[in-house]
Amino acid sequence: MEFGECSSGSNSSSSNEAWAKLVPSDSRYSDVEIRSNEMVICSEITSTSLEKHEWCKITRNSDQSSAMMQNKSLNTILVDEATVQNEDDVVINCGSEIIPGPAREGYLSYRFKLMPRESFTRWLKVSIDAEHAKCSICLNVWHDVVTVAPCLHNFCNGCFSEWLRRSQERHASVLCPQCRAVVQFVGRNHFLHSIEEDVLQADSSLKQSDEEIILLDSYASIKSNLIIQTGKKHRRKRPHSILDAENEVADFPCPQCGTEYSGFHCNQNTIHLQCQACGGMMPSRADIGVPQHCLGCDRVFCGAYWHAQGVSRSDTHSICSHENFKPISEHAVSRIPFLAHEKNRHEQDITERCIGQMGKTLQDVISDWIGKLNNREIDRTRMPLNHAEMITVGTHVCNDCYDKLISFLLYWFRISMPRNLLPPEAANREDCWYGYACRTQHHNEDHARKRNHVCRPTRGNHA
Repeated sequence: MEFGECSSGSNSSSSNEAWAKLVPSDSRYSDVEIRSNEMVICSEITSTSLEKHEWCKITRNSDQSSAMMQNKSLNTILVDEATVQNEDDVVINCGSEIIPGPAREGYLSYRFKLMPRESFTRWLKVSIDAEHAKCSICLNVWHDVVTVAPCLHNFCNGCFSEWLRRSQERHASVLCPQCRAVVQFVGRNHFLHSIEEDVLQADSSLKQSDEEIILLDSYASIKSNLIIQTGKKHRRKRPHSILDAENEVADFPCPQCGTEYSGFHCNQNTIHLQCQACGGMMPSRADIGVPQHCLGCDRVFCGAYWHAQGVSRSDTHSICSHENFKPISEHAVSRIPFLAHEKNRHEQDITERCIGQMGKTLQDVISDWIGKLNNREIDRTRMPLNHAEMITVGTHVCNDCYDKLISFLLYWFRISMPRNLLPPEAANREDCWYGYACRTQHHNEDHARKRNHVCRPTRGNHA
């Protein structure tokens, strides 16, 4: 782990380029460059002192488009107006506002910025025998492929889900249908899913019927990575000691493996889910009415479950903050998301000015449009979330999906606004033929500014 200071005084010998930085709102202070994948931030925190303090740790996420921030100070930290307590974690995105203290007054404000990086696209032609892309249970090309470990064999989600259900009803361990090795883990394989699609596109005769696909989808229960416990018990040559018990508690996948909470205790057949935010484990329980998956992206988050069970964070078990995963109605927004208007900063600025001219806040506008969404007054075709038709104000979503939802609602806010209410220079612009789907707006600043891109395409594949 590295310790980061302001770029002007950094003595880090790392040769890695900065992948992100914290930009202070006060230009008298230097940017804090983040060069390693995990860095403790040491910088100024108040506007009246140049003294530097360690106040948070920022860890780069695997998607490389966000990061995890942990509060390392004794004070509460504000992230996009939400409070983060000592040792709590929260996901931060490009544009997130971070205040290293419990209030705005007297403290510096930082913006988390991701550094632009060159992207290289390489096409690799791969020849694959369709026989190697088939499920050994149904003998068809994979559908929604999942991979089991440690043997790494692949199956249809529906096929293996049904195998898993029957195995747990009858046996202490789940064996791989192909090699009979004990299965300890199963998860969806997004890389092989793309190969599955390519194989079917190359040979349509391998496609299963619509009825077969519907049946497989009805069986599919694996939405995220699952840890599968076995019924094997280890024999002991000596009696338990207090030290043994303490060591074994630390080895339990989740708090309910070691202790009963709310009348539930994990057993040898309990399937566990791994939280996307904190990496902690919890039992998979679809029967209690507490959401464990974000409906917008199907990723796992543990905060709502452990809150319902009355379990708090400890030194032995990770539990993520309630702020990472909560109902849409409980989220708050103080800034236009980086994703809004296809990341076109000119359109974002126009939207912000329109809201200001109306005498409203961004939260006021979003609350109005969430109400319209809940009343089904909005076409959800372009909503960039999974299960779009099922989403209501009470739906639990993660912060990433909430940003996507806000971006979607701001599109509807803009296209429903009469031109005479737009700023004069924006109202006089012509619509881009390709509308929101225009690719030129991402690399041509002049085009992004001179044409309106918050409109439906009239040319191209999206028209």
